[in-house]
Parts: sequence; structure tokens; C-alpha cells
Amino acid sequence: MEKITSFTINHLLLEPGVYVSRRDHYGDAVITTFDLRMTSPNDEPVMNTAEVHTIEHLAATYLRNHPDFGDKTVYFGPMGCRTGFYLLLAGEYSSQDIVPLMISMFEFIRDYEGEIPGASPRDCGNYLDMNPGIARYLAARYLENTLYHIDEKHLVYPAD
Repeated sequence: MEKITSFTINHLLLEPGVYVSRRDHYGDAVITTFDLRMTSPNDEPVMNTAEVHTIEHLAATYLRNHPDFGDKTVYFGPMGCRTGFYLLLAGEYSSQDIVPLMISMFEFIRDYEGEIPGASPRDCGNYLDMNPGIARYLAARYLENTLYHIDEKHLVYPAD
């Protein structure tokens, strides 16, 4: 079998950033998959499931309620390796196109207080596995270390 696209990226060179992972074409429709890499793979500790779960709930809620991207949001969820998230948007976008959206989304997560949307036994299969404090910390870290001063090196996958 052929390796899937995400397994062809040299994770030894990959740093936190916002990357286009792939673009899929379905007839006239395009789905852009983004790699929102929050930690340095194989170099930093991975995010624990509770904070990943919290970020997932807050980000998905934010994106699906966004006035411009709500109807374009196909999926937001964690990577299995717990070093970041995938965002799928309907349309053809570059990494730079979504940096303002990612800044506003992670500011929302950083500043969020209150009940986590969907964190109830009726709405979620593991509603107790949440860590809002560390989710806010990780959002602030991603903003300060990556998003606020992002450059080309962190918008395009590294060449092998």
C-alpha cells in the first residue's frame, strides 16, 4: 500500500504552524485539509486527551457559529498523535487565508470561561474528560509562539 499524504511529511523537521495537508476534489467541490500543528512532533510532550477534547469542543463550536466559515466547516478534530488538529473547509484555501480565523479561534479558546459547550452526558460520550485550564494555556502558547508572528516556514510543510 502507498503511504497516505500525512505520513510522507518529515516529522523530524516539522514545527508548529498552519499547513495545507491536502486538497480533495469532489466534482466541482474542493475540500482543503489543514494541519494545525500545535507542538513539535517527537520533540515536545504531546497534549493530553482532556485538553485536546476541550479544544475540540470549543473550536468546533466557534467554527460552526462563525459568520463566514460556519457553513464551510466540514470537520475539526484532533490528530491521533495529539500534536495538533485537522480542520477541513469546503473551498480552496491557502494556509495564509485562514491565519486570521485561527487567531480569532484560539483567542476565543484562550479567553473562554464557563461551561464547555456539549460537555454533558446527553451531548458527549466522555463529557468528564475536559481540562479547560490547560486548553486555555495551550491556546495562548500557540498564539504567542506561532500564530501572532507566523512566517512562510510555518505555513508550508518543510522540504525533506
